[in-house]
Amino acid sequence: MRRGLVLSGGGARGVAHVGVLKALDEMGIEFHQISGTSSGSIVGALYAYGYKPDQIFELIKNLSIFKSVRPAFAWTGLLKMDGLQELLLKNIPDNNFNKLKIPLTIAATDIRKGQIHYFTEGDLVPAIVSSCSIPAVFNPVSLNGNLYVDGGLVDNLPVKPIRAKCDFIVGSHCNHISPDFDVSNIKLVVERSLLIAIHANIEVSRGLCDVFIEPPRMDRFSSLDLSKAQEIFEFSYRFTKQNFLPHHFQKHAAA
Repeated sequence: MRRGLVLSGGGARGVAHVGVLKALDEMGIEFHQISGTSSGSIVGALYAYGYKPDQIFELIKNLSIFKSVRPAFAWTGLLKMDGLQELLLKNIPDNNFNKLKIPLTIAATDIRKGQIHYFTEGDLVPAIVSSCSIPAVFNPVSLNGNLYVDGGLVDNLPVKPIRAKCDFIVGSHCNHISPDFDVSNIKLVVERSLLIAIHANIEVSRGLCDVFIEPPRMDRFSSLDLSKAQEIFEFSYRFTKQNFLPHHFQKHAAA
């Protein structure tokens, strides 16, 4: 049975995927295809390259797009991600999709066409950076004559490009929206508004998953702050261990 793993975007909350992966690894669950958006593409690429979840967690603290930015002073965005690119190249030096141990699909938005684009071949790191480029915060990425921004705008849970390649799909979503929201400042209001807008495009994708893992109350963690990385990692790991067993990832259990 061919299993696929799909990892959503979510900024710093993407650390949750690492906790989920650690739990799945301990259950002996293997994957044959991986697909990811934004922070999910970073985690997915490191895992597909061969890093173990504990190793990814140690790396991710230094791979945060919010710790690896430089002022761009351009009209297209406020920051550029040369730092992220350098850090990724250091840890994935082969920098090509065909060097990965597990096939990977990365979602980014073609800002000119207003359409999703799925990278599956060629240079790896530019595709990851494209997928992470939040509009108006980071400069769009020019690649192959096109201009790309964060894939979460159109497809924050990219199941569709690998659904036909897999018998069984596991989706990991790190953007659960809880009803108990305290309006304490404008930053939180803006961040929650973006979460709600992006959440709309995952509903169809969620229905395409055989197993959907969504740690609750993740919106209590900021997508822009990695200071809670350890807590996010441990919480998502415990949630997965407590709520899922190996038999949940078998075809007969899909119903």
